Amino acid sequence: MIGLDAIYIVAGLMFAAFATSHALDRSNPRRWRSAVFWGCFAVIMIAGSWLPHLVSGLFVLVMAVLATVGLKPGKDITTDTAARETSAANLRDRLFLPALTIPAVTVIGTLLLPLWRIDGVPAIDPKQVTLFSLAIGAVVGLGLALRLLRTNGTTAAHEGRRLVDAMGWAAVLPQMLAALGGIFAIAGVGKVVATLATDYIPMDLPLIAVVVYTTGMAMFTIVMGNAFAAFPVMTAGIGLPLIVGKFGGDPVVMSALGMLSGFCGTLLTPMAANFNIVPAAILELRDRNAVIKVQAPTAFLLLFCNTVMMALFVFHR
Repeated sequence: MIGLDAIYIVAGLMFAAFATSHALDRSNPRRWRSAVFWGCFAVIMIAGSWLPHLVSGLFVLVMAVLATVGLKPGKDITTDTAARETSAANLRDRLFLPALTIPAVTVIGTLLLPLWRIDGVPAIDPKQVTLFSLAIGAVVGLGLALRLLRTNGTTAAHEGRRLVDAMGWAAVLPQMLAALGGIFAIAGVGKVVATLATDYIPMDLPLIAVVVYTTGMAMFTIVMGNAFAAFPVMTAGIGLPLIVGKFGGDPVVMSALGMLSGFCGTLLTPMAANFNIVPAAILELRDRNAVIKVQAPTAFLLLFCNTVMMALFVFHR
């Protein structure tokens, strides 16, 4: 059965291409910083399931040191503005085909791949069908883009490297913070949160538990920068023992709206650097928090709506 490891391998190969592109860039005397950084990340993505935990941890520490010192990427290897305008004029609307191919292949794969069985056993892990379809869509989209532009994989590696260099080390924040959330859950932070909440907030009514859960998801995300890191902590501390266990709520509704509540916090925090700080830097905005300020009204309105919807639907199975 093909599982999540295959998707990580595909993503790891992409980062390996970025590392190789840096390593071959002789114009940059500090190229080895970026090459080693993305190379370590590629190894973790490709072989993380088989590496000893200590080795994976050492790779992460190397990445942290390099990010602290500064990656210092070299000059972008890309086409000039005139070449881009000429290419766009020739391709016109066909430029959108690779991007549109990704969601199309994802939907088709999500519907058809569950039917693929080998000796009666699903060939693809049913829990990962959508992600696997997305990975296939990305590969197909890449192939179509290379065909349309009549170029090769080297160009794709250079352009991908250019984009990831613009984000820098912040590109790996979602994975790192999600891992941090798992560590917090194993360490029992959820139990501490539950104890603090029940000691200072009366949890006699289901509505109060819902408000604490959705608000807590947003607040934890603001602190940690990632809803995936906040989810195991708040769900272990408030969601499962109170909303589901004590008041009999639906865990599916709770989980879906809980994650959406966490995403409200993502819109409000500079800790989500890859979403809120990097775009401001790329657009050269004077105010680093300009993106957050624009998103704030939407975040608060969405958090309120999530709380109302959870209160209405989580206890009605």
